[in-house]
Amino acid sequence: MSASEFQVRPASCDDAAAIAEAHVDAIRSLGSSAYAHEVVADWASPRTGERYVQAMRQGEQFFVAVDADAQVVGFAAHRVEAGDHRVAVYVRGRASRRGVGSSLFAAAEAVARARGASEIRVDASLVAVPFYAARGFVSEGPAMHTLRSGRAMACVKMRKPLT
Repeated sequence: MSASEFQVRPASCDDAAAIAEAHVDAIRSLGSSAYAHEVVADWASPRTGERYVQAMRQGEQFFVAVDADAQVVGFAAHRVEAGDHRVAVYVRGRASRRGVGSSLFAAAEAVARARGASEIRVDASLVAVPFYAARGFVSEGPAMHTLRSGRAMACVKMRKPLT
C-alpha cells in the first residue's frame, strides 16, 4: 500500500465503529509479537464505536486512513490530558510499514502544534517504540500501563520536543 493507495482525513462520529475495528486488528495482529496472549486479549476487548464517539465529544481529534475500498486501515488521535499533548497511532496489520502510520502521525502532530504544544507525549506499546523513535521521540523509561481489566501491560514513556 503506497501513499497513493490511502487517504488521511479527519474522522467523524460516523467512523467510530470502523476505528474500533481497526484498533482491535492493530492490537491483535501487531501486539502479539511483543505481548502474551492474555495481555493482547485484554487490551483488545471490548472495543465499540461508542468509546471513540465519546472521546470525540470530549475534544479528542481523530484522523483515519482510508484505503481504495473505503476501509479504515488506521487512525491517529490527539488529546490534551492534564496539560500534556498526547497522541496515539494504530494501523491494521496488513497496512503496517506502508506509510499509513507516518501519515497519520503527521496529521496528529500538526494538530498538537496548532494547539500550541511544546512537546508530545506517548505511552508506547513495546511494538510501537521503534515507530515513535523514528519520528523523534525519546524514551523516558519503561513503565506499566493498567488495562481496563486490571492487567498490567509493559510500555515505554516517550516524548517528542517540538521546539
